[in-house]
Amino acid sequence: MKTLYTVGLSMLAGVGLGVVAVQTLQAQGTPPIYQITEIDVTNVDAYVKEYAPKAQAAIKAAGGRFLAAGMKVTSIEGDPPKPRVAVIAWDNMEKLQAYRNSAAFKEIRPIGDKYAKFRGFTVEGLPQ
Repeated sequence: MKTLYTVGLSMLAGVGLGVVAVQTLQAQGTPPIYQITEIDVTNVDAYVKEYAPKAQAAIKAAGGRFLAAGMKVTSIEGDPPKPRVAVIAWDNMEKLQAYRNSAAFKEIRPIGDKYAKFRGFTVEGLPQ
């Protein structure tokens, strides 16, 4: 009888470990999302003073990671994008959408819209 219980508990433990392993592998296989934003700033001083620090803090707090940001953009083919470009990595599209739906984004974006025009898009990264 003890052997039967031991085998049964071992099977349950194995199933539990298998579920955890599958979830871990699925999480690792989710490709990152890269957000690319072109920023045409019309008032640099106000943009840098009133908007940029708040936006950067909100993005970092929401899980975004800045990979590149600035004015030094070099064209390889065709016309270069607007003077400022930002590249932000997100773990997944849900995190990016959660940030864009957040109260922080909705509060600071009108400030940014006063001083710049934004054009943004995402690119799905390759699984890491």
